Amino acid sequence: MKIRKEFLPFSRPSIGKDEINKVTTCLKSGWITTGALCKEFENNFCQLTGSQQAISVNSATAGMHITLSALNIGPGDEIITPSMTFASTINMIALRGATPVFVDIDYGTLNINPDLIGEKISKKTRAIIPVHFAGAAADMDKINNLARKYNLTVIEDAAHAVGTYYKGIHAGGFGRIAIFSFHPIKNITTGEGGMITLNNAALEKKLRLLRFHGIERDAWKRYGKGGNPAYDIAEPGYKYNMPDILAALGLAQLERWQELNLRRAKLAELYFEGLKGISGIDLPEVPEYDHIHAWHLFVIKILALNRDEFMNRLADYNIGYGLHFPPTHALSYVKKKYAEKIGLLAETERAADKIISLPLFPDMPEKDVHYVCTAIKEIIRHG
Repeated sequence: MKIRKEFLPFSRPSIGKDEINKVTTCLKSGWITTGALCKEFENNFCQLTGSQQAISVNSATAGMHITLSALNIGPGDEIITPSMTFASTINMIALRGATPVFVDIDYGTLNINPDLIGEKISKKTRAIIPVHFAGAAADMDKINNLARKYNLTVIEDAAHAVGTYYKGIHAGGFGRIAIFSFHPIKNITTGEGGMITLNNAALEKKLRLLRFHGIERDAWKRYGKGGNPAYDIAEPGYKYNMPDILAALGLAQLERWQELNLRRAKLAELYFEGLKGISGIDLPEVPEYDHIHAWHLFVIKILALNRDEFMNRLADYNIGYGLHFPPTHALSYVKKKYAEKIGLLAETERAADKIISLPLFPDMPEKDVHYVCTAIKEIIRHG
């Protein structure tokens, strides 16, 4: 096959005229930090997820940090989570002084195996953090049943899950806490940013204080007409608020989420068609229960050759790729600090050195999927 001249990126945000216009209007308004657009974005996100409250933050990591802080999770506490996740989650657990307890995954979907969670629950367990991996819903019925039985908090890692549904319920709509990401590679983006959803007014108040220095009123309320710029701080907080300029982008993206996800689903379908029957790779599997997959990622597993060699060959074809994720239990500080909590993670280990994410983004032409599939066939055929 003829090798393309232009590099095919792993991901690229889909930014149209509406996004540009909304951001431009915000810039011209004279108010670009946290204000009315953030509130509108939060309200619209509640409508999407079915949650009662939503709190915009400047990253999903910030959202996880203040959530763990608001729940007073700290030394002596254990948090159940898969190792197959982004390091951010484990970092936040560690920085709170708590201990991650890893549960193995399902090899096909890369989601946490809910049937293995119960054996990891102890008197020290405070929360379960399931990941809706690549946009496939975790088995929330089983997870929520365990949480009710043992009186545990559930914090959905919904970073991949805008448009993910489980048995007709959108991620974040289970009456639990969920944390979404709007990083540029995500299904909708604000450039950088995140959202916490929940159904708990008291916890919402605490989170809003932690989000912005511990100050009760946002700047737009303090400096708007008739506002009082004075403030008091009962407990210190962080600086994790989302600016309106990012919320403007998020509002335009949120209006398009169905269009963007339908395109992702179409591209995923083309990958399945183009790669089916090829020996030497495992295609992603989808959960058997009723769900809608958001197709944030299309993750295959390379069996035919060493993954580093495969990535080098993709680069020869001018194809980008991602790695989601290096399992967190293999990180140097995790191995050193939490060795006794790692345990046997057979399916995580089985997948760890084989996974690779193929290019998938809404503005990607269908011919590019065909190009990637043809390149993979050639790479595997030549070994």
